[in-house]
Amino acid sequence: MDRAPGLSVRLKLTLSYAGFLMVAGALLLLAVWVFLNRVVHPGLIIMPDYRYAVLRTFAPTAAAVLAFLLVFGLLGGWILAGRMLAPLTRITDATRLATNGSLSHRIRLPGRNDEFRELADAFDTMLARLEAHVAETQRFAANASHELRTPLAISKALLDVARIDPNHDTAELIDRLHVVNTRAIDLTEALLLLSRADQRSFTREPVDLSLMAEEATETLLPLAEKHGVTIETHGDITPTIGSPTLLLQLTTNLVHNAIVHNLPEGTLWVNTSVRPRTVVLTVENTGAPLTPQLAATLTEPFQRGTERMRADHAGLGLGLAIVKTIAQAHNGTLTLTPRAAGGMRITVELPAPAPHTGR
Repeated sequence: MDRAPGLSVRLKLTLSYAGFLMVAGALLLLAVWVFLNRVVHPGLIIMPDYRYAVLRTFAPTAAAVLAFLLVFGLLGGWILAGRMLAPLTRITDATRLATNGSLSHRIRLPGRNDEFRELADAFDTMLARLEAHVAETQRFAANASHELRTPLAISKALLDVARIDPNHDTAELIDRLHVVNTRAIDLTEALLLLSRADQRSFTREPVDLSLMAEEATETLLPLAEKHGVTIETHGDITPTIGSPTLLLQLTTNLVHNAIVHNLPEGTLWVNTSVRPRTVVLTVENTGAPLTPQLAATLTEPFQRGTERMRADHAGLGLGLAIVKTIAQAHNGTLTLTPRAAGGMRITVELPAPAPHTGR
């Protein structure tokens, strides 16, 4: 934004200090003048125009004092303003560095806590989060480009083969292209859903999380039967506030993930519960043992637990990333805990609606 040039804050503070000091000095001199003018001095009684004599004697001294206060106020105010604004200068320098792309710089303002140090600490926290967000965005963009490039490269290779060999089986080519394009479409839709949830551009309304869990399990029951997985659901009514579409997607992703990463003839538990200020959805499954280190990476985009994936269900690597983003967009949390017997327990905790108060 273009602005007209103006006085610096340091100069404004200097003029304010000096002006205040001049006003205080003038008031003090006025009080002295009033005192001298009203007090009857024995040596002045015989002088009829003693007021003019006092004025002639007092005026030069008062002017000298005011001149001294002006110089002292300007010089002292300039020095004091510089010392007071020194932390703000460091914050401004850090802001300029951040504007030029250097997000690793930190102010780390020393000294005891005050308004400037609170501002500097808040700015350091913002820079840290911004740096982490930019790094995550860059990593996500690189991974997304790689994932989208793969089906496009496969499609190009299939088309090149068909062009070189006109006698190639057309039906087989169409089937393979259909599979590749379906995967590319699914990946694109998942990326759009992830972006929508991350921007929190959705309408919030009352939602019963237990109904979302019930609908998700009913939808995925054929897939569970195909893999021989038994689903057990139980729990309470769990009201919350959010997007029914996104929360259904969250629940569906969790149940789907628990099915395809389960043991043959394994078990899947879906539970909802209510806490004093939150509602909880828990999805737990049997499976191969997982380390806490591996579990901590599974919510990152395009991260897959390769040692527990079925060969026929590689997935997009976005299921738990979408769950995490949706949970955070609803001011909730996602927790992944490996089970001692194998498999994993995933817990989503969302805020409960505020109770209505009436009279």
